[in-house]
Amino acid sequence: MKSIALSFALLMAGLWVSANAQSWQEVSAHALTNAVIVWQIPTDQIPNSLWVYRRLLPHIFPAGIISNAIVLGELQSRGFPPSTTNDFYLTPQMSENWPGVIPVIFEIRPCDAYLYYTIPDYGPISEKETPNDETIMRVARKTAPILGLDPTKLEHGSIYTNSCDTDQTTNNFRGRGVFFPRYLDGISFFSGAADGSGAEGFSMEFGEHGKIQAFSVRWSELEHCKNERTASQDEMTRCIRAHKVIVIPNFRPDDFIWLKNLAAVKKLTIIKVTLYYGEGMFGEVPTNDVPCGFAMPFAQLDAVADFGTSNEPVKLLSTILSSEAQRLLAEAAK
Repeated sequence: MKSIALSFALLMAGLWVSANAQSWQEVSAHALTNAVIVWQIPTDQIPNSLWVYRRLLPHIFPAGIISNAIVLGELQSRGFPPSTTNDFYLTPQMSENWPGVIPVIFEIRPCDAYLYYTIPDYGPISEKETPNDETIMRVARKTAPILGLDPTKLEHGSIYTNSCDTDQTTNNFRGRGVFFPRYLDGISFFSGAADGSGAEGFSMEFGEHGKIQAFSVRWSELEHCKNERTASQDEMTRCIRAHKVIVIPNFRPDDFIWLKNLAAVKKLTIIKVTLYYGEGMFGEVPTNDVPCGFAMPFAQLDAVADFGTSNEPVKLLSTILSSEAQRLLAEAAK
């Protein structure tokens, strides 16, 4: 469902609610315009080629896994949906005159290999009564097989905290969980959210006394599609100059001012490249909410921006494939 570009748009809109994605893109068009771009990374940090994968969709969840998920969410009284290619969802049982938006508490989307659950009542809880990190990791890995996952493939889990969007002076703690991103060839899928939203992987969240508050599985069947040559430093440099990269915001109130100031950067030094996988072509958003049929690699570039009198860290998201760089540069030339 989410392409690389859409995931980044959600990253900006979801974690920094005051941002307008289009305005961010407009302001980004002036960033780093006159900067000298220098690469200070080992020559072997980027492989010569990377695989593009085809996502085999729809992913039909077996009846046993669906039943396990229903029981795990304590939703047995609502019945057990069949194993089909059709989407399925459950909402809380509300009165006919319920004034607000009714949330989805259980969802199956075979078209995107996605299964999701969350408790209907999600308010502040006591942090002292939640499990510790070790217990969260252990229970999540133990639960993974009943949801169709191989626990040996759950690497580098990241603990996150879920907080309410309330006054910071009050109790706004909602729970703690773990997200295990999926890895391909040693490269993880990218998510702009701590709980893994928008990425292939597995997450599970816990509340008081170890109660399971939410879990999600997004794990499609994959096959090799093509092995692509990676972009050269020159090609990525040209993409930066053509404004065909994404500047990651700091998620602070002054981010637009900070971004505008990047137009005055004298030198940009790339000091680290981190590879990720995401769904879809870099910079393109699928139409009609159609799930992406491919998983493609891209890069996060960690850099230092030299303003002449001060330095600041900057993170960019860039294509890592030569063919994609050429496509983006051709678009910029039109």
